[in-house]
Amino acid sequence: MQIVRPILLSMLALSLPACALFKPPERPAPTPVAVTLPPTKADVWLGVASNADVDRLRRLPAAWTEGLREARAGRFSAAVRGEGDLLRPDVALARPAPTPGSYNCRLVRLGRTDRRSPAFERFRPFFCYVEVDGELLTIVKQTGSERPAGRLWEDDLASRLIFLGSMALGSEEQPKAYGEDPSRDMAGVMERIGPMRWRLVIPFPRSGARLDVFELTPVPEQPRA
Repeated sequence: MQIVRPILLSMLALSLPACALFKPPERPAPTPVAVTLPPTKADVWLGVASNADVDRLRRLPAAWTEGLREARAGRFSAAVRGEGDLLRPDVALARPAPTPGSYNCRLVRLGRTDRRSPAFERFRPFFCYVEVDGELLTIVKQTGSERPAGRLWEDDLASRLIFLGSMALGSEEQPKAYGEDPSRDMAGVMERIGPMRWRLVIPFPRSGARLDVFELTPVPEQPRA
């Protein structure tokens, strides 16, 4: 019995280092799961707009500031005040989408990049039309030698829609698609500024002004569908 006990102790001592060599297997680190977020409303129109037009829209506050300053410096302060909310930058209301139908429209032009041009201009009223095109609204100027037309896209700012369009000229029956001719492209913001009153603001238009501001009010007697 005395001989067996030392033998057992020796065997146990020899087995301990061997046990230390066998570690439990390490579990691999979990693989990160990529989360794909759905595009925001702004992501959609940003995927359509040119870099130049994105830059124009980004500089919209500067266009308001420069256009109003130049108009007032050009002795048009009374004319600016007379337009009321149409020429106030921060009056946009909720629900900016206009109702499809026919509108009385007119254009007010603010500021100038050409010293020979006036810093404030008002133009004769004309007709334009808002209609549904798939999931988007479109707006078209119906008369005149220069006829803007384009789509209205939802934006992350709930108080505005983004206008991306082009200019039809002369006797052209249809405007070119946005992006087809960059020299014709237009970008702006549609806002509601009162009951049944909207404006489409085009910053740094190709006319050379700081802002083109279109006022839209519904025609009292709408054409029957």
